[in-house]
Amino acid sequence: MKTKSVITGITAGLLFGIATPLSKIILSDLNSFQLAGLLYFGAALAYVPFLVKHWNAEFSSLKKPGKKLQLSGIVLFGGILGPLFLMLGLKTANAMSVSIWLNLEMVTTAILGVLFFRDYLDRNAIIGLLLTFAAGILITVQESSSGIVSGLFVLLACIFWGLDNHLSALVDGVFPQTITFVKGLFGGVTNLTIGMFLGTRLIHPEYVPVALLIGMFSYGLSIVLYVNAAQNLGATRSQIFFSTAPFWGILAAWIILGESLSLVTIASFIILIAGILVMNLTSHRHEHFHKALVHIHEHSHEDDHHNHLHEGNNDQKLRHSHPHEHKEGTHTHKHYPDLHHRHIHR
Repeated sequence: MKTKSVITGITAGLLFGIATPLSKIILSDLNSFQLAGLLYFGAALAYVPFLVKHWNAEFSSLKKPGKKLQLSGIVLFGGILGPLFLMLGLKTANAMSVSIWLNLEMVTTAILGVLFFRDYLDRNAIIGLLLTFAAGILITVQESSSGIVSGLFVLLACIFWGLDNHLSALVDGVFPQTITFVKGLFGGVTNLTIGMFLGTRLIHPEYVPVALLIGMFSYGLSIVLYVNAAQNLGATRSQIFFSTAPFWGILAAWIILGESLSLVTIASFIILIAGILVMNLTSHRHEHFHKALVHIHEHSHEDDHHNHLHEGNNDQKLRHSHPHEHKEGTHTHKHYPDLHHRHIHR
């Protein structure tokens, strides 16, 4: 296991997890649309310097056939509907409960992957997903009927983010910073416009920098760190480390908001940990075929898929990004449903 990538994945979970209790602090003075808009504006703001430097190359890639449709789905599901329903859930529920419910994103991502995106689940993965789902159900015991409605809102947010995860994984040729910027910009404009229209009063200026700062780190930086970890460890293992987000959210809610840790919460912790551990036992290996392909994404030369040569530096561990070709071939090795392994299983 690569230590740096493990730390990157856990840090992504940490940043996303603490967004829930931090958002709860300022949500009482902002409606759901206003806060969601500011958070995603913050995510876009974080990568303005990157886009200024790489504007021509990045946006010319997005104009290629099929990219606009994928990007539209990413913006709709990940930049608008996901954060909107999360904020609706936060409005009436305990922040700790919402932190646990958010781990259902791993479940919805896996189910959507099997149904629509040629993903594959073995026995350990299914058991882990069921345990994770059980943890989310158990936490609703301590909520009122309004809390159950909030749980449904968060579940919908996780479904939308699951669609966003798969669409983002299929977009090659651009850096994750660019996807995050576009998603944050369009999501921010849409949500903030609706929020200002429905709001009974203007946003107090003192909340704007706070919400933007939360968005820059808990949404913008978190997304990019997660994608970078996935490029090193594979999407499945990276999602496991990212799934530490509820633990960080609950710890932050206890420290910042003074929320208590009930026996139900602790029990859901234990079930959630068990689910993550079982998911980590996933091992998928069989003979498979790769079609010839030319694309661009960040990679190193430590695997069997990137064996092209460079003039000058041929450091196997050096991560870099450029257009490269994969020749067709058949081989056998352990793999996960990453950009190179979206084949059909019979």
